[in-house]
Amino acid sequence: MELRDQSCQGSIAAPESPSEVRYLARQPIMDLRGRVHGYELLYRAGPDACFRGDGDLATRTMIDNTILFGFERLAGGMPAFVNCTREALEENMVQILPPSMTVLEILESIEPTPSLIDACRRLKSEGYRFALDDFTWKPGVDPLVEVADYIKVDFVQSDAQQRQRLMKRLRGVRVALIAEKIETQEEYKQACQEGFTLFQGYYFCRPVLLENRKIPGNRLSHIEILQHLRCDELDLPKLTTLLQRNTSLTYRLLRLVNSPLCAMRQEIRSIKAALIVVGEDTFRHIALLAIASELNANQPVEILRMAFVRGRFCELAAGLCLQNSSEQFLLGMLSLLPAMLRVPMEKLTPTLPLRLEVREALKGKLNSERVLLRWLESYERGQWSECEAVALSEGVDEKDLFACYTEAVEWAEAALKSVA
Repeated sequence: MELRDQSCQGSIAAPESPSEVRYLARQPIMDLRGRVHGYELLYRAGPDACFRGDGDLATRTMIDNTILFGFERLAGGMPAFVNCTREALEENMVQILPPSMTVLEILESIEPTPSLIDACRRLKSEGYRFALDDFTWKPGVDPLVEVADYIKVDFVQSDAQQRQRLMKRLRGVRVALIAEKIETQEEYKQACQEGFTLFQGYYFCRPVLLENRKIPGNRLSHIEILQHLRCDELDLPKLTTLLQRNTSLTYRLLRLVNSPLCAMRQEIRSIKAALIVVGEDTFRHIALLAIASELNANQPVEILRMAFVRGRFCELAAGLCLQNSSEQFLLGMLSLLPAMLRVPMEKLTPTLPLRLEVREALKGKLNSERVLLRWLESYERGQWSECEAVALSEGVDEKDLFACYTEAVEWAEAALKSVA
């Protein structure tokens, strides 16, 4: 398997032995303002439906992966939360990771022995930060609380009374509280009220949808442009007129055309010149990125980042499932349209320039058009058994899917910087 970096023409080889196949996903940790604070790196090794190996092997492989693929690529320069076992902490295995970018997560199953506490204090003095995972108060845990920078509480495994008691015990302790497995806006609001300041889960992709809301008027023009972009032959005068009506969109489009994504040798200053120089296919691609950026205005940037990853992944992996790459790119990008516009997908799909089967896939129908998006949605959440089931049903090698995912993450980060 080879992980290709389209933007910098580099590649990194990963192990090809089936026993060494490595899967890494990341889950965002968000702050109160909807910004990404960091990413937890989720690990799975081998073809098993779930991880059944020993924890030390998991940690060793995770550390190997962070070096192999690079922190910058995995976490986009944000702090990376890495699960650690007793061996990893006590035998200094984690010291190969950069202290400034690493948060060491102490699993809830680890007993706070004197040797472990000494190791944590030593690593703390070297600049590492610590998070206590799935935290519940138990005898002897006080020294770990003293070195902790973050305490993570599972919202599924705890109730409001348990969390309230925990908050009282932590009063006066200087740690950031992370609410884990936050999947709805109601859970997010509850966590805010209880005093949590960081949140892990995909609640931001499930905002409160306004059932009676129509597509905002200032976004209808973007849908109209999408319709023109899907035509076999672009009507340049018409498309130019539509784009020029929206100064912000035109600015984003030209910024992308002049970014490293297109590698232009001279500055492009007009829509017509952009179309002539980069060609219709690239122009469509860049225009879709600009439109997605506009549609996501005033929403968490992570939604846009995920949309870019989904679009690029579905495009790259389309050939593995005999799907149309351009169509799959749109499917991936538009799968987060409800989160961007706060309008239910059922109200959005009739306006989208897509085949009926693709529109049905966007609404959740488990048809062939949705296979790649279904795999990726499971991958984002670390639902490895579901990932394996989808891949097996389609006869697709998960190594190839992971290669597409890794390249999509890199590409999305580059695209996001270009439209920022």
